[in-house]
Amino acid sequence: MQSAASDIMAVASAMNSPKLSGMESLLRISRSPVPDPVPLPTEPARPLPLAAFATASLLPLPLLGLGVAFGGLWLWAGFLYMAILTILLDQLIPLTSGHTEDSEFPAADLLLITLGLGALTALPLAVWGIAGESGLSLGERTLLFFGTGFWLGQVGHPAAHELIHRPRREHFRLGAAFYIAILFGQHASAHRLVHHRYVASAEDPNTARLGESFYRFAPRAWKGSFLQGLQAETTLRQRASQFGLHPYIAYMAGSLAALALGAAIAGPTGLLVWLALALHAQSQILLSDYVQHYGLLRTRRPDGKLEPVGPAHSWNTAHWFTSAMMLNAPRHSDHHVHPSRPFPALHLPGPDQAPRLPWPMPLACAMALAPRVWRKAIRPHLAAWRETRPQDTAA
Repeated sequence: MQSAASDIMAVASAMNSPKLSGMESLLRISRSPVPDPVPLPTEPARPLPLAAFATASLLPLPLLGLGVAFGGLWLWAGFLYMAILTILLDQLIPLTSGHTEDSEFPAADLLLITLGLGALTALPLAVWGIAGESGLSLGERTLLFFGTGFWLGQVGHPAAHELIHRPRREHFRLGAAFYIAILFGQHASAHRLVHHRYVASAEDPNTARLGESFYRFAPRAWKGSFLQGLQAETTLRQRASQFGLHPYIAYMAGSLAALALGAAIAGPTGLLVWLALALHAQSQILLSDYVQHYGLLRTRRPDGKLEPVGPAHSWNTAHWFTSAMMLNAPRHSDHHVHPSRPFPALHLPGPDQAPRLPWPMPLACAMALAPRVWRKAIRPHLAAWRETRPQDTAA
């Protein structure tokens, strides 16, 4: 356990050392050994209380808010919470949480609404703190940028993702508003109408192909989801004979309004900072898609149709703290099988039912930024799953 923690701290030190450039940091990470996972317990898992989800996901917001006001240790606390603490807790406390069997979660919806509104508040506040006359030093502004970007991508996105799957229109609109704010409005359409239909197939732009690096995947997925989401929305409206405002008009108009707000907050620099934060958040969404379906394919039946989506078509992780912080997003298989199931009730399939990553999701996403590290690390786990379910992996 001490070895795993020291390996993670070495990686974190390489990432955050002020003496290293971004490329040098990446090269140092790629030469560092991949930390071995801590064995998970065998005793029956208990469900996490909703308070655990709320605490893990909401705590960074006041830390970053206080950081904008007072700088210093508050900003370090918010940044280190998102960048280091979550991974350490997952590694040092080997716990797998269960799921609750309740069918309705009004308190869970309240948490989602709180997170959605918190994200829409945090983004302009961070833009002012970074680009405005906040009095923060360059180093403090950098901490605020990365801390806020990590939270938007790792917490704001899972909350918005849950909201766009909710049946109530106001919930969907709040989730879509988050994606519009980070200039990624098409995700509200493409995720539901394209990704869920074609996941783990060549028709899905957000499924990473075996051997494909993240840097090849990201532009292909962004462009493909935009175009296929547009086509899916247009076709849907034609079939339903709807003549109202096309969602993509709202997405693009809303994104322009968001950039205008950034400019109003801090001029051209505010606009650029808003754009940079949006791209930071988008990159983490795309990293999650890349990791969660990498190398997995559904088989095609003799009639040409794809087999139904099952647990075997998504990678999952069993780590308790990042699952709490990310609202059980790492239990991705069950979400694809039951898209409307509330996040506290998502199941973690057994390792014989669905492929499972041995690392916390944020760590797996960080590894994917170094293609050689990622391919070397994922290869044995993909090979083991191929032996279990050879029809569910890429050839």
